[in-house]
Amino acid sequence: MFNDIGPLELLTIIVIAVLVFGPDKLPKVIQDITRTIRKIREFSESAKEDIRSELGPEFKDFEFEDLNPKTFIRKQLDNDELGLKEIRNGFDPLKKEMAEITDVVNGRESEASASSSSSAPSSGSASSGRVDMTKKPEEPGQDERPLFDADAT
Repeated sequence: MFNDIGPLELLTIIVIAVLVFGPDKLPKVIQDITRTIRKIREFSESAKEDIRSELGPEFKDFEFEDLNPKTFIRKQLDNDELGLKEIRNGFDPLKKEMAEITDVVNGRESEASASSSSSAPSSGSASSGRVDMTKKPEEPGQDERPLFDADAT
């Protein structure tokens, strides 16, 4: 219920409670609060049982947590009847190929291309089978000025 309260926050609540109610009345207030929480839980459980009994035997496996949209969608996606696992597994070769392409574009060689290129020198020409797609810094031409003045900054 209070999973996200840290020790400093809990200490602050205790200090405020002692200041507001006093050390004499604090145990009585805590008992009243726990009794109220217990009654609310009992009321909630009895309401759930009443709803389950009214729905009938065809809804005996009904869970109220399934009414949460996130839980419902997660449960439906984990269901294997839809064949989603086969669809996800079908994307694995595509992911592998995309990773290889990304490595080539970024200038890193994959293991397969590293072993084949170690026997033949890579000159970047079309005859070697490998195209150099790395960006090379462009030098400004004679009539072009650089984008900024290094001395002025």
